Parts: sequence; C-alpha cells; structure tokens
Amino acid sequence: MPELPEVETVRQGLAKWVTGRTIKTVEVHHPRSIRRHVTGDAHFIALLTGRTIADVSRRGKYLWFPLDSGDAIIGHLGMSGQLLMQPAEAEDEKHLRIRFTFTDGGPELRFVDQRTFGGLSVSEGGAELPDEIAHIARDPMDPLFDDELFVARLRAKHTEVKRALLDQTLISGVGNIYADEALWRAQLHGARPTDQLTRPAVRRLLAHVRDVLAEAIVAGGTSFDELYVNVNGESGYFDRSLNAYGREGEPCHRCGTVIRREQFMNRSSFSCPRCQPRPRAIRR
Repeated sequence: MPELPEVETVRQGLAKWVTGRTIKTVEVHHPRSIRRHVTGDAHFIALLTGRTIADVSRRGKYLWFPLDSGDAIIGHLGMSGQLLMQPAEAEDEKHLRIRFTFTDGGPELRFVDQRTFGGLSVSEGGAELPDEIAHIARDPMDPLFDDELFVARLRAKHTEVKRALLDQTLISGVGNIYADEALWRAQLHGARPTDQLTRPAVRRLLAHVRDVLAEAIVAGGTSFDELYVNVNGESGYFDRSLNAYGREGEPCHRCGTVIRREQFMNRSSFSCPRCQPRPRAIRR
C-alpha cells in the first residue's frame, strides 16, 4: 500500500495540474470506487460539477481537494489506486474508475484502480479538514507536528516500537517499508517495548523517520511493481536506497551481517541481527 512518500509525490503532482481548475464533468465508471460516498454517484457528481479545486492537501496517506464550495474531495489510493493526468485523446485505461474533465479543455484527471480498494468521496463542508480523516494524526513532515508530544505518547504506550510507528492515531503516513528503514537507521529492533525507550532514543528514531521519508519523497517514493506511479505514470526509485526492507539474505550495508526476515502482523519485517538485536525476552 502506498505510504506517505508515494502519496506526497502524487499530491505534489496533482497540485501543479489541478489547482485553480474548474470541473466540467464527472464520470463514475465503477460504483465501488465511490463506496464511501454513501449517497451514490448522482449526488457525488452533482456536488462536484462546476466546482473549482482550490488546492490539494494530505493527511497521512489520505488526499483531500478543497473546493470553492467549502466541500472537499477525499481520496485514498488503497493497494493499487492511481490518480493520473491524461490528455483527453488518450485511450481509456483498462481499470479506469472515475474521470474528471475541466472547463479549460486541458488534461483530464483519471482515477485508475485495478483492485478497487481505493476510492474517492465528497466531504460536505470539509475543505479545511474533512471530519472523516480528522482522527488521523499529523505526520512528521507536517510543520505543526509536535515532537515532544509524540515522544511522550509513544513512551506511554505498552506496545512494540514498530507497532507504534504504524499507529495512524499516533503518527501518520509511516507504513511497513519506512518503519523498517527508520528502525534500521536507529539500530532498534521493531519488538523493542516503547515504554523502555528513553526520550533521546525516541527523538533519534523520529529524526530517522523524517530523514527516510524526506529522501523517499525526493526519489518519488518506492515502486516494487507497476501499480504505484506518479500523476505522469512514472515509478519511484527509492527501492534502490533501501537498507533493510526486502533485503532478506543480503549483507547489511553497515556491518555485513545477513539481513533477516521475520513475520509481523501478517506482513514481514526486515532487520539486521547484529545492528538490531532482539529484546532479550523474545530472543530465540
């Protein structure tokens, strides 16, 4: 699933292409792609036709498009969603779900989603911050993110540090890939208890989370297949810079020890046995 760097890459591209443009028509090609808009496609289309997109914003892994009406479009890419800018004459994509045309006759905005886990909806009155995503914590790239509050809240939890990094009510936008990368840089095993971490250790970890996310954004995110692309259909290349994630059996870039893979919440975690020793209680 796309994480913060991938969604931020899409947001930056969309902001250049759609800000200030007025929607002429909206076509819904698959009802599942607006399933969160419970009043249906006719209402979805009516709320958006003739409206001008004021900006493109993000909260964690969610996008929202404030409109001149005071409403907002909320978007989530799911596992395979793509928001693409395409010339009107371009052939329809096989998995085209929603199409927006604009009054200026320029490129269309198309929502393409092979697996239909993602989708769009309209939040009425949600231009400033949609109620539907207000519960999601700020991400560490947000200038209003409160570092010391994060440190205190993480240390107050009785959980493992990787689980805390994936808790979107504590810190948003960090998923499996970037959690593993930040933990490798911080030389922490993901099972380390949060209430046993010192404040300086949590601050160092947060700094590494920020560094990893910032570098991944510059690289356009991480693409392991053709499903994640930016608005121009281009893949990211941060996978070339990964130190832990997906590197099972390869030497650690820091000490040369073979990277291990462990089961984690129906997913996999990758770490260095020497640089990131397991907490004693779970060593085996």
